[in-house]
Order: sequence, then structure tokens, then C-alpha cells
Amino acid sequence: MPIERSLHPGWLSNAYLVWDEAGGDAMFVDSGAPLEPLIEAVERERLTPTTLLVTHGHPDHIAGNDELVSRYGVEVLTAGGAGFEALPTPGHSDDHVSLFGRGLCFSGDILCRDTVGGGSDVEPIRRSVMEVLMKLPLETRVLPGHTDETTIGREWEENPFVRYWRGDAAPLDEPVRFRDEDVTLLVWSPDYDAKGKALVRFADGREAVVGGSRIQR
Repeated sequence: MPIERSLHPGWLSNAYLVWDEAGGDAMFVDSGAPLEPLIEAVERERLTPTTLLVTHGHPDHIAGNDELVSRYGVEVLTAGGAGFEALPTPGHSDDHVSLFGRGLCFSGDILCRDTVGGGSDVEPIRRSVMEVLMKLPLETRVLPGHTDETTIGREWEENPFVRYWRGDAAPLDEPVRFRDEDVTLLVWSPDYDAKGKALVRFADGREAVVGGSRIQR
């Protein structure tokens, strides 16, 4: 299934165009990246965009919604469509869904290459990743909300959060500081922006996935 991707140079967020070669119908997935490459693909391939699927409502994923609706009259959907099932995957945001179908998974921010979405409550993030996405076929192509494509199989084997949650990697158990508070660092990932992503445990037992730039090691 042909896919055109656009990447925002600052946010590093992706917007996608996917189409059916047989019929020429096309759909967008998220819109928080420059739209010109996608519009050019529509014209080059003589496509008819009908749908805009949205993984979640953060600004870096919906910035171009109004322009796509105005230009093409697409229907904006948050509950799946166009042959894709919306899998509820909250944690990074309450409204977050991953879109699965045709061997593809548009995972938004809940799962990216080597990392997971941030959030102040780790349990819904863990459930979304381990009990929903990691149950998909290993060969599923994962098209995340930020930067590079991956697969479920690769993330099962190499994602530091997944390896920890499935019991294949021991916690780091490193004392660090987070927002001037003593916490325990359990997992560290390079994250898509090279600033790092961390799973930390607070003194009261709470756990959160936080940006690595806020960790003092």
C-alpha cells in the first residue's frame, strides 16, 4: 500500500498520505507536518482524498486539519475508518488511538522507535503498549507519530521499555533527580529527539514516563 510521509523539522512529527492503487482513494493520517509533499503526491498520483484519520488531538498532530478539510472536504475521523481499526491506546493522552489495518499500524505517540509516549501515570501507557500493540503480528509495520518507521517485532526485541515490561531487562535502579525531586531511574531510552525518555519511580511508588531532558543523572 503506497505511503507518503512528511516530517516536521522542529516537532519531528509525521503526517501521512495512504492510498489505494486500484481505486485512487486516499486518506491522510495526522497533519502536524508540512502538507506540501502530501499535496504533491495527491496531484502526482491523481488521488481523491476522502478521509483524515487522527491519532490524538495534540497540536503537533492536528495543525493542518483545517487546511486539509478546506482543500479536499475530507471527513475527520478519530474512531477508525477507510479499512483501519481504531485501537484505544490511552496513556500519552486520554483520546489516543492507534490505527491498525492492511499490515500497518499508525501508532501516534504511544509507540515510537525505541520509546513510548510520555505520561504522568505509567499504567495506561504500559497496558496500551504491552496489551494492545505488542499483541499485533510481529511483522506489522509501525508508522509512528514521530520520526522513523519500525515494526512490532523490532520493538518487542529492542525497545527498552518493552524489554523491561516483559521481564527481559532489569531495571537500572539509578538514583537521579527529576524536577528537584529524588527519584529512581528504571528505564532509559534514546527517544526520537535524542534527548532521552525515562521511566522513573517516585518515593511514594508512583511511576511516570518523562522527558530525559528533565532528568539530572
